[in-house]
Amino acid sequence: MHELGTEEQAVLDTVADFVRREVQPVARELEHADSYPEALIERMKQLGVYGLAIAERYGGVPVSAPCFALVTEELARGWMSLAGAMGGHTVVATLIGRFGTERQRERYLPRMATGELRAAMALTEPDGGSDLQALRTTAVRDGQGYLVNGTKTWITNARRAGLIALLCRTDPRAEPAHTGISVLLVEHGPGLTVSRDLPKLGYRGVESCELSFTDYRVPAEALLGDREGAGFAQMMSGLEIGRIQVAARAVGVGRAAFEDALRYAQQRESFGKPIWQHQSVGNLLADMATKLTAARQLVLHAARTYDSGRRADLEAGMAKLFASEAAVQIALDAIRVHGGHGYSTEFDVERYFRDAPLMIVGEGTNEIQRSVIARQLVARGGL
Repeated sequence: MHELGTEEQAVLDTVADFVRREVQPVARELEHADSYPEALIERMKQLGVYGLAIAERYGGVPVSAPCFALVTEELARGWMSLAGAMGGHTVVATLIGRFGTERQRERYLPRMATGELRAAMALTEPDGGSDLQALRTTAVRDGQGYLVNGTKTWITNARRAGLIALLCRTDPRAEPAHTGISVLLVEHGPGLTVSRDLPKLGYRGVESCELSFTDYRVPAEALLGDREGAGFAQMMSGLEIGRIQVAARAVGVGRAAFEDALRYAQQRESFGKPIWQHQSVGNLLADMATKLTAARQLVLHAARTYDSGRRADLEAGMAKLFASEAAVQIALDAIRVHGGHGYSTEFDVERYFRDAPLMIVGEGTNEIQRSVIARQLVARGGL
């Protein structure tokens, strides 16, 4: 169906079985309680989910980007927060694998592959939003290392991640500004405070926090790679797989909403027949299925482009833009199909409706995606 090889299909089937047997029966209760899914995270570790973007030589079980996207879809179909719990981790693993020194790879990747060490990325700042070049967090060379000061916000897994990829300014005078930005691989210690957990509409169970750096010292070897000023380009490259992952999350949420709506429409009767036979409901289901299928194909197209080694920011941006907007509409339409039950917390569709908007603003807002797409269309001379 998805043109995966035998081994990758087995990985996908294993995750789908995990979602069906272990996630879906408990997701509603955990989400409503805003409880960290410790047992489910442990099972994800055992299944090798945290090593899907890490080379075999470092203990990972690397899969293609299409397989990774489909695994993400399955996790998000069960509970979007689980897909979020491995999203930033995957971006950081990709950054280290692609740009890190061999010492950094050997130090971090084997423990990241097992999930013993989980990673987060710290990009967004309270006043910066999607304008990463305007970041104010600074890392000043100080003897043998850096002295870091600044604040980051909306950092997923901030309390439980043992490693944080920090985007910061190492040369405030650099022109153009992005050439003065670097990535530091930092760990919890004196001067780094997780100041608070942010209250959220959805995306519950997994923490999103503010981080404060106050004269936080980090050794020189924490610099990702071997030269300063490459951080912005490194992170933009990493965000290609990050945006594919967010788009796949959106497909997962949309799929869950569609499947619940389709099942309900066959069970619920009004005026003597199943409600799917009423044209207004049938049309909703037809549109939902069409949008969902188109979104998945865009995600897989972006994933294949990413695997080809070509620049994939256009394709990843399109996938993230379309899939996230589709997920929000599908979730809303699922509520319409359910009628009053759709507004009840006793059904899952209200959760999908709260989770879906995250993908519109996460990993770069959709307004930013449109700018990226337009810029790349001009640079490439069209499609």
